[in-house]
Amino acid sequence: MTTNSDAGTPSVKEVCDFITRYCSWLVGCGATCIRVEKNVGRIARAYGKEADISIMPRHVHVSVVDDDSHESMTSICKVKNTPISFNINTRLSELSWEIADGKVDFGDAVRRFDEIVDNDSQNCWVVLLLVTLANASFCRLFGGDFTAMAIVGVATAVGYFLKLTMLSRGIDMRVVFIACSFVSAVLGATDVLFSLGDTPLVALGTSVLYLVPGIPFLNSFSDMLYRHYICAISRFTDAVVLTCCLSIGLCGGMMLMNVGMF
Repeated sequence: MTTNSDAGTPSVKEVCDFITRYCSWLVGCGATCIRVEKNVGRIARAYGKEADISIMPRHVHVSVVDDDSHESMTSICKVKNTPISFNINTRLSELSWEIADGKVDFGDAVRRFDEIVDNDSQNCWVVLLLVTLANASFCRLFGGDFTAMAIVGVATAVGYFLKLTMLSRGIDMRVVFIACSFVSAVLGATDVLFSLGDTPLVALGTSVLYLVPGIPFLNSFSDMLYRHYICAISRFTDAVVLTCCLSIGLCGGMMLMNVGMF
């Protein structure tokens, strides 16, 4: 996206195009509706505009009006289909404050936005390590012994690596959840199958906790509080579907290893 307004006030069209892309990414990477509204309002006011947005499950509708000339522009775009990213979410929010504080002009803001969405600086290996340690800690929290923690750590590392690999290839999220929970459950069931520790069922039960879609559940509750009911229902439904996919994979792994309730 290029602009001729680097040194001056951007036009309504330029602001509308920028905000539309901004909303598409912010909603796609896991921001709540209220955060999107506040960030967009902050950006629009910085350029002497007013912005109204309607956030739907798969599309964002943006209308921008100039306060002085009353010129208006409306745009609709699809929500970006991207994994949840706290890094992009936070950096885009920081960008809105920099724009509001006058630290960057419009041209720089557009360039910063492109850099943020094109270069997610998260190290996937560090994230994998942290997820592994976190899930192993959950195992300990639920009473698992150190053997169970080790098994859960391995199951989590393998499952999360599989998740990253499948998502990078554009595979449907529901299929990803089924496959990852199945693999993690099979590895977690080794504690039961070979009697490696004293808390095998804890290892099996916590081996798939890293897949629980907590962010969609929390976002749906936040959206409901702020009366974004359509988005709230949509996000809650997505979270329930992913939870069902997780359960399918877990049950499949338990059946294969002949452990648990089967």
